[in-house]
Amino acid sequence: MTSSTETLRRTPLYALHLELGAKMVPFAGYEMPVQYPAGVLKEHLHTREKAGLFDVSHMGQAFLSGDTAALERVTPADVSGLKEGMQRYGLLLTDAGTIKDDFMFARLTGEADLYLVVNAGTKEGDFEYIAEKLKGVATLTPRLDRALLALQGPKAAEVLERHSPGISQLTFMKIVRTTVAGAPAIISRTGYTGEDGFEISIEGADAQKVARALLKEVEVLPIGLGARDSLRLEAGLCLYGHDMDDSIDPAEAALMWSIGKRRREAKDFPAADKIMANAPAKKRVGIRPEGRAPAREGTEIADKTGRIIGKVTSGGFGPSLNAPLAMGYVEAAFAADGTPLDLMVRGKPLPALVTAMPFVPHTYCR
Repeated sequence: MTSSTETLRRTPLYALHLELGAKMVPFAGYEMPVQYPAGVLKEHLHTREKAGLFDVSHMGQAFLSGDTAALERVTPADVSGLKEGMQRYGLLLTDAGTIKDDFMFARLTGEADLYLVVNAGTKEGDFEYIAEKLKGVATLTPRLDRALLALQGPKAAEVLERHSPGISQLTFMKIVRTTVAGAPAIISRTGYTGEDGFEISIEGADAQKVARALLKEVEVLPIGLGARDSLRLEAGLCLYGHDMDDSIDPAEAALMWSIGKRRREAKDFPAADKIMANAPAKKRVGIRPEGRAPAREGTEIADKTGRIIGKVTSGGFGPSLNAPLAMGYVEAAFAADGTPLDLMVRGKPLPALVTAMPFVPHTYCR
């Protein structure tokens, strides 16, 4: 968050957000829409039922040239094994094996460079870190001139097909250079809601044209940060700086699946032996409170004797479930699904259960 609006940046869609009646808030150094007149609840449910359009232009986009396989110096993901036309999720690790950020990287068909997308609040630091670690073998070129839109929901493919013919043939985690509403674009079939959907990278100058074209479709509503957060929480997806940070390693964060098979065997990434020992003292878990009261970030988690065993890192109301939900870290002995816990809300123990994630099933087009 940024305290002073004087230093806040704006995405190419800032004027459109105001035109649409958005409530703007400071987020990751930008003025961003937290909600529109429809409200967070309606925006959330609309995305689950039809399609929602998100402005995520504050995210960091970049291209990596040279020896792109050298990216494996800072991530345990399989970079060199990534096929053309595919995108992959990766963790950016510190030398100690903790999580500096998470990011997406892709190998576009017929192109030597890798395309990267990192989180908004950490992008400058991420870019500096990658550039320094790969100095002399690969060059990172940030593209702050590009915008990024996310079209998410069960009607997303139907809608986008009208503006980018053939795009509905793309499947989950595939990526392509194409056009949308006449503008050159990089489109991947991915997102941050658990729903089927797409992320659309375009030149900043084309952002208004593309966004307006998609918003004209009857299935589409503009969606703010409020619903983006509740959607990703229902999908069991981490938010960097909350559910993981540079004090957490991949085993603790339940993100071992992101380590490539070849990388596991070679143990050639930062602090690999420690991470692959896979015996963390604490683990990230899903939590379902038994009542109606939500447990917010920072809420202490206790066992049934009252001993504090962890802390909530994300929590709130799940509109799709009409119930509160949370995720957080607990001592490993309490991480099994079905384990009873107490959430210390305003000094009172509220019963809850450790629950498998995602809370709402993913509907990716595989």
